[in-house]
Amino acid sequence: MTDATAPAGSHRAPGREPAREPARLPGDAQPLPPATVDRLTDDLVDAFGAAAVRRDRAGRLSASADWAHMSPVLAPLLPGGVADVVVFPRDASGIALAVALAHRHRVPVTPRGQGTGNYGQGIPLYGGMVLDTSRATTIHRVTDGAVSADAGASFVALEKAARATGQELAILPSTVGSTLGGFIAGGSGGTGSLANGAIWTGYLHELRVAACTDEPSLHAVPYPQNTAMAHAFGVSGVIAGATVALRPAVPWTALFAAFDTLERAAAAGEALFELAPTPRLVSLDEPGITETYRPADPAMPPGAVSLRAIVSVGSVEAAGRIVAGHGGTVTDVRANGPALLASLSYNHVTHRVRKLRPELTHLQCMGRGLVHRRAEVAATVPDSLVHLEGFDIGGSRTWVGMLFTRFVDTPSLYAGMDALAHVEVDVDDPHTWVLHHDRLGQVRAAARRFDPDGLLNPGKLPPA
Repeated sequence: MTDATAPAGSHRAPGREPAREPARLPGDAQPLPPATVDRLTDDLVDAFGAAAVRRDRAGRLSASADWAHMSPVLAPLLPGGVADVVVFPRDASGIALAVALAHRHRVPVTPRGQGTGNYGQGIPLYGGMVLDTSRATTIHRVTDGAVSADAGASFVALEKAARATGQELAILPSTVGSTLGGFIAGGSGGTGSLANGAIWTGYLHELRVAACTDEPSLHAVPYPQNTAMAHAFGVSGVIAGATVALRPAVPWTALFAAFDTLERAAAAGEALFELAPTPRLVSLDEPGITETYRPADPAMPPGAVSLRAIVSVGSVEAAGRIVAGHGGTVTDVRANGPALLASLSYNHVTHRVRKLRPELTHLQCMGRGLVHRRAEVAATVPDSLVHLEGFDIGGSRTWVGMLFTRFVDTPSLYAGMDALAHVEVDVDDPHTWVLHHDRLGQVRAAARRFDPDGLLNPGKLPPA
């Protein structure tokens, strides 16, 4: 998941370099002195009140988990670390104050939204303070092309506020209960990414970032400098609030189609990419994936490759011609279907597949081999199944997605990742909590500015 109560839209960042070392628990983590935790707790209670601070075991354990348990590589390492104290600020200024109080006591800080990251982004490997932003929910303003809110605002509330002005979010995660700050810090794309790309390609108008220093400080960080905080797990500054892009609202509907081959479905999907307006979502599943969806849906018939799209109402006729022209059949069009299609996208699919087939695990992938060298992919990794999403990468619309494969053991899985490169499949490792992408230099520079003592989510940013 990215940041949601069910798996959501995190996936490959353009240019990400594969992490080929499995995640490991840190060997230098030491328990904090109880007196230090007591002093910090007293300060937090003084600042926020007892109801906004938790020290009980159940509260600490709940704040120390995310959806990394979907990974058979990460699950044996969990819980990984447990918070010593949890605080729930109610606004951006409170977030900055909580960070400063932790810094005064030199206590590690792990920021958290709704705790639905897929990679262990929100697990406090070194203990310390978990800063739960989910009560900082204020939406400050909606303007022409942007919405500004505190980090804990949910995408349900943000989309509702935008729709009231005739606009909609340019990108939102497939789990719309996610928080704004959590999605930015832990995710990368989702519904809307076929038209608007990833969160670091113009989505972030401004971030309000709390620095980890003795005095509370909020910094307005504009685009593109703020991309150092995108999908950086909070190591380069705690996101206290954000202003993100809106687009004019479109009347959307859900279109379902069925095909007899992956190649025909993929070709039809690529033609759908070019509809005007660009569909909000285009997803594709091989039959073995749709067979795990419950309840069964007649619009996704057994044995067929399922192609689904959130298209404008005015594009339905053109989309139907595309489907028929590629040998497919439109199986349904539903005005109330876009929410369902969002729940059948990105890492929601991982959650659904593994509920019925727990022997499978997921690899986040892209590359022409997923469609055009499918037999070679099948020979490379065992029992593979393909799920695809349309995505804009650098101005070019293409497929990204999930490759499900039988999990034997961790060495075999990593050997499979390496082998897939030989059949034109690029794997972004979803089984590690260590950051690995081509923006790490930018992230490190921001961390030096906003976290000079290295207290923000330690263990997630690899050394230079």
